[in-house]
Amino acid sequence: MAGESELSEGEHSVLLLHPHWKILLRPTLVLVLVAVVAAVLVVVIPQGSYAAPGRAAVGVVAVVAVVAWFAIPFLRWQTTTYELTTRRLRLRRGVLSRSGRDFPLIRISDVSFSHGLVDRLLGCGQLVVESAGEHGQLVLTEIPQVERVQATLFQLVEDEHARLAREEPGT
Repeated sequence: MAGESELSEGEHSVLLLHPHWKILLRPTLVLVLVAVVAAVLVVVIPQGSYAAPGRAAVGVVAVVAVVAWFAIPFLRWQTTTYELTTRRLRLRRGVLSRSGRDFPLIRISDVSFSHGLVDRLLGCGQLVVESAGEHGQLVLTEIPQVERVQATLFQLVEDEHARLAREEPGT
């Protein structure tokens, strides 16, 4: 989460989002599958001198699978943020190393959204932000409450244009 110290003077956070939770469905299913398979393998390993090393190997493979197919996607989801402030759209992502991209609201020329039937049922969708200059078009997928985010972003863009028009000398 962004601290107020990362924002410029007079800038305030309006909305802070993570990608929609639906991107965690597949990793969660893999987690359950790995747990079931590991439990079955531990039970079917016959008693004997090789039982303990066999069960340990199953445990190690299960832990590696859980880290690779659940923990890493979960951490990526948790550390990816979309923040709307009164002056810009901020994108941040990264687990060990962070990267970010900021879009000043004054540069945004169009904001639209789309979502299919499943996305509508789950309350998410795709947000398309058109920006003047070198950035062009930004497509953000799996945005929760995409219609509300689109309306909020559009209103913030309008408010920023009005604020800048009031601040220009001679107008």
